[in-house]
Amino acid sequence: MSTNSVFEQVQKALGKPYNDLDFLLNCLAEVLIESDEQELVAYIPWLNAVQQPPQSILLSNDYIHLLSMSFQLLNLVEVNGAVQSRRAKEEEQMSLVNGLWANNFKMLHERGISEEQILKILPDILIEPVLTAHPTEAKRSVVLQEYRKLYLLLLKRENQMYTRIEQDDFREEFKQILHRLWNIGEIYIEKPRVESELDNILHYLTDVFPEVVVLLDKRLRQAWKESGFDVNLLNNSDLLPGLSFGNWVGGDRDGHPLVSADITRSTLTKLRINALIMVKRELLSLAQKLSIYIDQSAISKPFADHLQKLEELLGEVGKSVLKEHHGEVFKAYVLLLLNRLPIDLSQEYNLKLQDREVSYRSSNQLIDDLSLLYDELVRYGVPEIAQVDVGRCKRLLKVFGFHLAQLDVRQNSNYHEKALDQLVEASLDGVGEVELSQDSARKRAFLDDELRQNRPFLVEHKEAGEEAQNVIASMQVLSQHINHYGARALGKLIVSMTRNAEDLLTVFLFMRETGMTLKYGDALAAKLPVVPLFETIEDLQASPAILDDYLSHPVVKNSLKYQSDYRQLDELYQDVMIGYSDSNKDGGILASSWFLHQAQKELTAVGKKHGVIIRFFHGTGGSISRGAGPSHWFVKSLPTQAINGKLRITEQGETIERKYAHKVNAAYNLELMLASVTAQTLLNKYFPDEGEEVADLFNTLGMRGREHYRKLIDNPDFIRFFAEATPIDVIESSKIGSRPARRTGKRTMDDLRAIPWVFSWAQSRFNITSWYGVGSTLKELKEQNSPEYAKLLKLVKYEPFVRYVMTNLDSSLASTDESVMEKYASLVEDETIRKRLMKIIQDELDLTKEMLADLLQMPFQERRKNHYYSTLLRAEALEGLHEAQVQLLRKWRTSRNQQLEKEDEYLFALLQCVNAIANALGSTG
Repeated sequence: MSTNSVFEQVQKALGKPYNDLDFLLNCLAEVLIESDEQELVAYIPWLNAVQQPPQSILLSNDYIHLLSMSFQLLNLVEVNGAVQSRRAKEEEQMSLVNGLWANNFKMLHERGISEEQILKILPDILIEPVLTAHPTEAKRSVVLQEYRKLYLLLLKRENQMYTRIEQDDFREEFKQILHRLWNIGEIYIEKPRVESELDNILHYLTDVFPEVVVLLDKRLRQAWKESGFDVNLLNNSDLLPGLSFGNWVGGDRDGHPLVSADITRSTLTKLRINALIMVKRELLSLAQKLSIYIDQSAISKPFADHLQKLEELLGEVGKSVLKEHHGEVFKAYVLLLLNRLPIDLSQEYNLKLQDREVSYRSSNQLIDDLSLLYDELVRYGVPEIAQVDVGRCKRLLKVFGFHLAQLDVRQNSNYHEKALDQLVEASLDGVGEVELSQDSARKRAFLDDELRQNRPFLVEHKEAGEEAQNVIASMQVLSQHINHYGARALGKLIVSMTRNAEDLLTVFLFMRETGMTLKYGDALAAKLPVVPLFETIEDLQASPAILDDYLSHPVVKNSLKYQSDYRQLDELYQDVMIGYSDSNKDGGILASSWFLHQAQKELTAVGKKHGVIIRFFHGTGGSISRGAGPSHWFVKSLPTQAINGKLRITEQGETIERKYAHKVNAAYNLELMLASVTAQTLLNKYFPDEGEEVADLFNTLGMRGREHYRKLIDNPDFIRFFAEATPIDVIESSKIGSRPARRTGKRTMDDLRAIPWVFSWAQSRFNITSWYGVGSTLKELKEQNSPEYAKLLKLVKYEPFVRYVMTNLDSSLASTDESVMEKYASLVEDETIRKRLMKIIQDELDLTKEMLADLLQMPFQERRKNHYYSTLLRAEALEGLHEAQVQLLRKWRTSRNQQLEKEDEYLFALLQCVNAIANALGSTG
């Protein structure tokens, strides 16, 4: 038993999860003893009284590794605790869990929205999490796999059916996994290759999400039934809400030189092969389930005709299948479909693509064949088999197709600009130099003129510059894929740092160069959607005018028509991506929150003006500074105009593991998005709220918050303070992602990516990115405009956007630690700079805490009980870890500056510290 008062306090307050932690930590203690590491047992957090280890242990890799594992075990039991808590509530009543289907159905019913109105909108819902590999996931994939096994054992331990002997066996299994984790290196020694990052993404797409989709549909039907609705209305899988997945790994080339055209090609191939493996598995399973004895004479003529057509199409193979299963027509039918898959079925393992004349060209063709089987099973009198078994296959094909996830391709506008200049110059064959980027009016006239014609600049691109060759090579891969398989596997062409419409129109010329444009009607049309990414505050403010200009272009409008017709949509859609990370880095939390909110309203109005529906793609991350927060509250906080049944959102790094590593938790997080978007779409349709009472108030707060924030980061000494008081230099030396920490390698604030910026402030517990400037802004409002402050006091109680912003601020302050901040500030060598900037930051922190307490009017411990106790427990064990990191930083920097032998040794220990602290905080940024 623990003798630690904080641990006992938390155990008493929150119960079982921390009993599980006690069990796991005792297993870990046994593992250490068996590994001849007995001296470390005394320093296992929460199991023993807190004590600072001697210097030799404090700075050792083993001590840091021990704390890292301990925090990961804490994370596991808390996730499991949350799952079990939700299960207990649902056992009493499904609608008791906030944000899920049953909870939302109850709310909608109370608002007077009928079963028919909900059913009508369900098929129009589409949620698309987009998996990315930004430099945030600090743990190796082999380590993640072992922790997944631990979690599954925890679930087994929940089951009371196991005997004492079986429970003892489980304990040994726990220890075996902990032995492996103790001996496996947690962090990357070399930067991971893009291919290994893709393998991690593929784990979720093949091993987690297919079963989760089936679980989600079951939960929807259960909630529908418990809400008193007719469950038979959901038997048709075509009526279920849409779900899809996107992927950036292998396509995101913004500042990422390792993502070559070959990487993109192999990514598309790997995704396709894995999708077809899944489809093969599903069809084989379906065939087994349909071993129903039925003669061909008992089937309908349309079905018999199609069966004969398939037999003829497949030749000898078709005859063989029907001969072998002549008394099991339905099974034979599925096996015939299986033989039309575009893979080599003769191979059990290492499957390869094999396109034959008889192969399906798209997953829609297979869905059509399954629909015919569905109807025949219903006619035969086994509708339940049709709905459950064939319905499952159809559903998975609609979600994953033959592609698993749509691959986006992203590149920076500056890179495109260079590529276009090089392309045009090469086409002039050295006759003259071209600098279109120097004259925006000239560039626009040039683009308008070129987009009237459908011909490339060059046939061969060997003489073009490096940027032009890279862009064209990657576009050629996409063009070849479309020609072979269609466009469904491809997502969006995203232009980061979009500054004007010309940045977007430039991409049309690259598509034209590689055969991805065509004449459609009277004008040119592009086969793939071009998507702006608005990131900084200035870009967000300028975004409505940029989009208006862009949508006014005839080729753009014609392209949207072509893309809508190709995908058989009833409306024109334009996707717009908005960046939460860079806007926060640029303007602070209040400005970022508000200008993102306002931009969505204004961009939606621009779309309406042009008869186009704007679908927002939210570029959020794993921390509050980067837009993170509970999904259902996030959706509620969005402007009314921006919710139209569609949600596309990035899932980055450790966020993927935290939300989706375990199937029950994955289903919960996806259900939150599906149910919340459905509910908000209905509410906005029948009870529209323009949110005008928030606009003027938050516009002022956003502007003033930005001014206070910029006053700090524009301080001439701030960059030096940041460089020395945070482990940014360690993060830039880390191997936790294939992407560089800076876009071009320049050592400037503008070039530093927002992710390591947030990451480094979180590691040192300043968290200034998610609260700085708020205290001064709120104080100004209270003192200078008391009626508006009184209005804010009311709004924070019920207005979703205001509540979301302020609650997230609250969470961020809870994880900010002043004593730890002081430790890291001691690394700033110039005492004058250190004291002056620490006073500025400390004063603002004190003021922010004071003003937020005044605004929320309830202690954090009462408002957020679970969060409070978890933070309390983590803080105790983090103290030694932060002390180790600060001392190691000091030693490493000295060794690096003096080129001493121990530099690499200190760096490795620091990288372990970064990983351990990230585990403790549950986020890297």
